[in-house]
Amino acid sequence: MIELIDGLPPGTLGFRAHGQVSSDDYERVMVPDVEAAFALNRKLRLLYVTADDFTGFDPGAMWDDAKLSARHFSGWDRVALVTDVPWLRKAAATLGFLVPGRFRLFASADLAEAQRWVDAPDPP
Repeated sequence: MIELIDGLPPGTLGFRAHGQVSSDDYERVMVPDVEAAFALNRKLRLLYVTADDFTGFDPGAMWDDAKLSARHFSGWDRVALVTDVPWLRKAAATLGFLVPGRFRLFASADLAEAQRWVDAPDPP
């Protein structure tokens, strides 16, 4: 399951993943919110958090994530992944250079820092 994280500034979306994330979760929650945000903003920032009960992604969810990233490849400004899941941290550290925009990996204990980084204004 994916839930929207409320209270982020305009141009920033946040999602929290719980349990096993499916393709349907992407289609119901993430895709509509991302598409609506891109209709209003040229660049977006993303905060993606895995909850303590997160168990993984279905193959369809991984494919939907890749398609969503590629569809707006030049539109991502900053992407922060907050997770303590060992295999996901390793994958992100190894493949983070493929993430569009600026990407940073954070531990769950550093959620506040991740949010500050995603929300920080760009230097003039």
